[in-house]
Amino acid sequence: IDGTPIDLSKIKIPCYFISAIEDHIAPWKSTYMGATVFGGPTRFVLGGSGHIAGIINPPVANKYGFWVNPAAKLPTTADEWFAKAQQHAGSWWVDWQDWVTAHDDTEAAPRDPAKGKLKAIEDAPGSYVKARIDSKRAA
Repeated sequence: IDGTPIDLSKIKIPCYFISAIEDHIAPWKSTYMGATVFGGPTRFVLGGSGHIAGIINPPVANKYGFWVNPAAKLPTTADEWFAKAQQHAGSWWVDWQDWVTAHDDTEAAPRDPAKGKLKAIEDAPGSYVKARIDSKRAA
């Protein structure tokens, strides 16, 4: 934020990344590159379809499908990841629910950001969502 670098490799918590294979706004090979810089275990899932339909894909619709690579560590490139990815029928939402539950099956009440100790920086979604990763520094 404001030119301050963030070292994402210091984030050691488990991360779940979802992208869509036909997304023209956030191309999946670009989002994959972002997923590889985190320091903890990262699961990258590639949904079928585009920017909206690939994400808003409820299980009841039984559409599109998704890909997952079973490797414990993400391969270096998106092409390497896809070469060994396994395609699954149905919604990625079920995979995400299983992943979340495997990490912690307790539920917490949502917090009210206005009641926290820290003041909000800016309205959602925030200017950081438009920032690009410098691929030379990310490598």
